Amino acid sequence: MVELNAPQLDTVFHALGDATRRHMLHALAGGERTVGQLAEPFAISLAAASKHIKALENAGLIRREIRGRTHVCRLDPGPLASAHHWLSFYERFWTGRLDVLETLLRAEDAGRSPTPEGEEQ
Repeated sequence: MVELNAPQLDTVFHALGDATRRHMLHALAGGERTVGQLAEPFAISLAAASKHIKALENAGLIRREIRGRTHVCRLDPGPLASAHHWLSFYERFWTGRLDVLETLLRAEDAGRSPTPEGEEQ
């Protein structure tokens, strides 16, 4: 079984488990954003946005830089690559299982002969 670094994966999946944080990551994929810019699309306070950002920081998904009085965030894709690597094991597992199912269904279909309309098999 693929475990990789379980504590890091736990924090990454926890961070990704919230729609607001996923939206923030998506916005950061387009470039740096201030905390205010990340909070803007949501009906949340800056304090609530900061808590979401802290969860993303704890997971290592973003880096925050303080420029004067402005906090600027940027995406750090490294932990996402680790999560993708972990998920890819299960993607290969399910792809293999579905391939076997497809083979069985095709073999079953090939074994049936077409019946003329109105006749039962």
